[in-house]
Amino acid sequence: MKLNPLPIILFAGLAGSIALAARQADRPNIVFFLADDLGYMDIGANNRNTFYETPNIDGLARRGMRFTQGYAASPVCSPTRASIMTGKYPVRTGVTDYIGENRPGRLLPAPNADHLPLEEITLAERLRDAGYATFFAGKWHLGGGDYSPNAQGFGPGLTSGAGPKGSVQFWFPQSDVPAPAPPDDPKTTDRIANEAVRFIAAHADKPFFAYLPFLAVHTPIQARRDLVEKYERKKASAPPAAWGRERQREVRLVQNHATYAAMVEQLDTAIGRVLAALDRTGLTGRTIVVFTSDNGGLSTSEGHPTSNSPLRAGKGWPYEGGIREPWIILAPGLTEPGSVCDTPVVSTDFYPTLLALAGLPLFPEQHSDGVSLVPLLKGDRLQRGAPLFWHYPHYGNQGGAPSGAIRDGDWKLIEWYEDGSLEIFNVRDDPGETRNLAVEQPALAKRLHTTLVAWRKSVNAVMPTPNPDFGR
Repeated sequence: MKLNPLPIILFAGLAGSIALAARQADRPNIVFFLADDLGYMDIGANNRNTFYETPNIDGLARRGMRFTQGYAASPVCSPTRASIMTGKYPVRTGVTDYIGENRPGRLLPAPNADHLPLEEITLAERLRDAGYATFFAGKWHLGGGDYSPNAQGFGPGLTSGAGPKGSVQFWFPQSDVPAPAPPDDPKTTDRIANEAVRFIAAHADKPFFAYLPFLAVHTPIQARRDLVEKYERKKASAPPAAWGRERQREVRLVQNHATYAAMVEQLDTAIGRVLAALDRTGLTGRTIVVFTSDNGGLSTSEGHPTSNSPLRAGKGWPYEGGIREPWIILAPGLTEPGSVCDTPVVSTDFYPTLLALAGLPLFPEQHSDGVSLVPLLKGDRLQRGAPLFWHYPHYGNQGGAPSGAIRDGDWKLIEWYEDGSLEIFNVRDDPGETRNLAVEQPALAKRLHTTLVAWRKSVNAVMPTPNPDFGR
């Protein structure tokens, strides 16, 4: 007697579907908080003397792992955002400056792409294809129109808002719930949190990836009036303002800006509301949480609202104040609460780390410049096998000039492209980069510079060129 194979095939298919659904249900959720222009020294977990109040972010650090040498892949926003989404250094994506600007100086800056290429398979796409629901609300700044987050693994149905100079940067889910009034939420901080809380409640039974790139604490410096008044009172007993210089720019050395402090508190409160939503839905124990910033605090221009001291300079500069970020990862059941990691890590590492934590295969042909940080989260050593690199062939409006950098062990070399001058610092002994050792360490300077140049050639880095009209 011949058996009908159809019931067997159907049963096998049903069993496979059940097994797939079970595997998906077991996968952890991911919430990724990205602050905008928040400095390393702005949170209490990194700076016990900070003027600002960040109890929710500090609480996250007590529950997870805090990285003391976590870096952004660029000193400005769009390139770092590209590195998070792709796992690649910004130079490989063509986005090497913030989208919408490319000013000349003594040099003509390298070309800068106005969008993240669709050929890149983003972290969101990889997670979505593995069964994750994806969520986005906030600042994209990686292209509009055909290059919006709707085309890069989020959405569909996200609607846009106009950013500075008319560029489309901000995207939110369609909603019939009115957004908070602008005077109460001038940076859309509460709106982002509101949408995230709704999303979490609606997706408690399916793994999700919620990416929350806040506009806070970027300029213009705006916050709720009651919070500003609170910090105006606090400012009365704070140290008076103090200033240094970074080339031709003044740099703030003391944190006491009341409106900026109010922005930080509103951001911290919004993060706390999202974390509370995880608690209410019983998802805290199986949700990975990441917190970082896209570049250092703004200390040398546009009101100089914060200080990164003792780190040098800030946003737009290759010094530690411009690229060292607050970095926290909470991986329940894996990371010892309150642990601290001093290993240098960079924003390209988020992509493979989150894939590994989600139990998904790594995708090295995509996240070619990132490594999984799971060994560090377990308390083990990391075998990266290469230094960290930066390439910023542009003039920033914060005073920085075209430059490149390499971090190899405790040593960091900066090359200024205008004149080829080199600076070397031991950033473990001298995190403020106060002592340039290039003259004292010529052999080291040569080795690091040779490695940096070889890396630029390997990634086909486009360099700035002489400006024939400079000085005319």
